[in-house]
Amino acid sequence: MRERPSDVSGPGLGGVRGWAWAGLGRCRDVATWVHRGKVDILLPCEEHLGRNMDVRIHSGELVLWGHLAAPLAAETGHRALVLCHGLPTGPRGGADSGHSYPELADRLSAATGWAVLAFNFRGTGESEGDFSLAGWMADLRAAIDYVLDLQGVSEAWLAGFDLGGALAICAAGENETVSGAVSFGAPADFDDWAADPTGLVRKCQDLGIIRARGLPVDPDGWVRELVELRPLALIGKIPPRPVLVVHGGDDDEVSVMDARALADAAEGRVDLRVLPGAGHRLRHDPRAVAVLLGWMARVAE
Repeated sequence: MRERPSDVSGPGLGGVRGWAWAGLGRCRDVATWVHRGKVDILLPCEEHLGRNMDVRIHSGELVLWGHLAAPLAAETGHRALVLCHGLPTGPRGGADSGHSYPELADRLSAATGWAVLAFNFRGTGESEGDFSLAGWMADLRAAIDYVLDLQGVSEAWLAGFDLGGALAICAAGENETVSGAVSFGAPADFDDWAADPTGLVRKCQDLGIIRARGLPVDPDGWVRELVELRPLALIGKIPPRPVLVVHGGDDDEVSVMDARALADAAEGRVDLRVLPGAGHRLRHDPRAVAVLLGWMARVAE
């Protein structure tokens, strides 16, 4: 197991391979992500922003909202990243869930030349349906299929935060067509939810991600989903494909021990990063974005 601190530096953008960008690596308006311990968020200049558009993804009978950031020009046989948001927070938080991810997708795509898809799982944002763990897994499978159907894309990579990170691990473990995965603040299992399914249903209703009455229709089946889908059991199936596990050292929602348990379950064949002083909401921690960008650059070499 390789565990690294947060202040690792990544290669310059000029070394990023992938989709064709005229002069991206030499653009003076693009900052490096780590410079002498200070983390800078990448802000590409406007001329390097690509074709960014809202899209619709079909997951069974449901329609999911998504945002696709695609480079202006592409070579065949290159990469797409699927961003997976986590469980929303706050009363009726489902309506605003994932609202910052399209901007993240645009910036990641502009900095790396990858196509990047951000989408809303069922029950959140403008996506149809209601939350269930199996339903969210089905949505992620649909998103993977969507990017692999894009012209010029032959590699699908996953990055997820919180629950989205756990599902990214599961999807990569069960699907060998996924090229690699990175998780941020992901739980190692869903045993706490399985122990109190009534509390989870009430929480999801309060968040507004279970909106229809009388759900779940099959409570026992709902609990089985929480027990049977286990990141701990699936992460070991990802290597030798790249897998990165990132966790906040001061995460008070998901223990950092979950990250170490995931790394141990993969027999140390993962890249483990613990960010000192970081909490659970790593989506808004610039160090986490820096680590993600550095990882994308390395796997593209």
